[in-house]
Amino acid sequence: MDIRVSKDPLRSLDGDLLAVFAFAQPEPLGRAAAAVDAALGGAISELGRAGDWSGKAEETSLLYTRGALGVRRVLVVGLGARSAFGLEALRVAAAASAKVARKLRLTSYYAALPPADGLAYDDMAQAVVEGALLGAYTFTRHKTDDASAGPALRGLTVVCRPEEACAVAAGAERGRIIGEAVTMARDLANEPANYLTPTLLAEQAEEIANACGLRHEVLEEADMAELGMGALLGVAQGSDEPAKFIILEHNADRADLDTYVVVGKGITFDSGGISLKPSDGMEWMKDDMSGAAVTLGVMQAVAALGLPLHVVGLMPATENLPGGRAYKPGDVLKAMNGLTIEVVSTDAEGRVILADALAYAARFAPKAVVDLATLTGACVIALGHVASGLLASDDALAGQLLESSARTGEKLWRLPLFDDYAEQIKSDVADVRNTGGRPAGTITGALFLQRFAEGYPWAHLDIAGTAKVDSDRGYVLKGATGHGVRLLVDWLRSRAG
Repeated sequence: MDIRVSKDPLRSLDGDLLAVFAFAQPEPLGRAAAAVDAALGGAISELGRAGDWSGKAEETSLLYTRGALGVRRVLVVGLGARSAFGLEALRVAAAASAKVARKLRLTSYYAALPPADGLAYDDMAQAVVEGALLGAYTFTRHKTDDASAGPALRGLTVVCRPEEACAVAAGAERGRIIGEAVTMARDLANEPANYLTPTLLAEQAEEIANACGLRHEVLEEADMAELGMGALLGVAQGSDEPAKFIILEHNADRADLDTYVVVGKGITFDSGGISLKPSDGMEWMKDDMSGAAVTLGVMQAVAALGLPLHVVGLMPATENLPGGRAYKPGDVLKAMNGLTIEVVSTDAEGRVILADALAYAARFAPKAVVDLATLTGACVIALGHVASGLLASDDALAGQLLESSARTGEKLWRLPLFDDYAEQIKSDVADVRNTGGRPAGTITGALFLQRFAEGYPWAHLDIAGTAKVDSDRGYVLKGATGHGVRLLVDWLRSRAG
């Protein structure tokens, strides 16, 4: 999307739509909304007095200017209660404005910043651009006739005062970079599995690397065998599609920089293997590579932002299918770090491929490693589709991620890693078993991963309930969400100072 900043007076703007934001009644209108209200002879105030607009979150009202302003329409967007105002409320309101612009079949519009209320102007501009980009998202790549959806939204101009323009421009550009990274992650996770095999995912990663200046490497199955990645190769046995181990690096040659590693689960389709899943809803198992999609989004964003860190993205990618060569319940696999895994369920495959990726991460001597995975149905039962599960071996790292969660609105809830739960994944025939049964399934899944995340601070994000949603909620739209991109980019920005 083409993102611009204008410091011109509101009356001089020329276009189809200007969005202004206002707090819930009876708060007075902010500067931009008040100026528009005055130009329109009190039309916004009259909406409030008549009870036709109250300013609650996401509430919108469309007014026609009839020549009183250069723009032809004004959209008044509610921010909700002033006492609850923050960047998240602004992102949601910006998404509401973008949705209306799309319904009006517009390709561009203006959005005026609301009162700062203690927020930094660059952060506000970032929130507006992120919200608009994410709220305008659609996935129509495989529709032969998508005329009913209308034209794509291609432009947004953020309107501010001259003294705010430099900060607003910096924040708007940051919002564009991060918003486009989330959009790319959404596109990948929405893609049907026949259009995104492990090989095609690796090719997509190469395209991103070439465009962003990232170092790119793909380990083939022979390379994995040489490294002893028996866990990843074991899961891959049932598919005719070859597994790939994708490695991207930002600032790969900077030995003077701190290293952080992001690991994303890349099961491009999960049938459950021999432990076959129910057929109902299996079509959405195309999104079991959401962790890898988010990792690609993070790598794209950190490169575009030029963060002064050495950031590594690791994505083990394979399909999990039943077949004559498929791994079976009862099999024992050996991971890269030498630990053996008893396979109790072939549908607990995500943690198995992540075992090798987490062991591989140690070679970078990282300051911290964070993995993301659509790992457990138990997390969906525990937290629904609102928050991701956070489990961490390091309290400081967990605290950093929770702070980024609060800033970005991508919710996390920390669960414990008590040793008592480890009893459930003890094996009689191997070092560890790949599932501990239904009780505390999210915790035992993370405890399994912890066995392979040694030598560095580590955190696990279980995004099983947040990677996809079934209905729109603010800027989080039906389908793949890209949940985790904004969170981890914010965390890495905080690490870069």
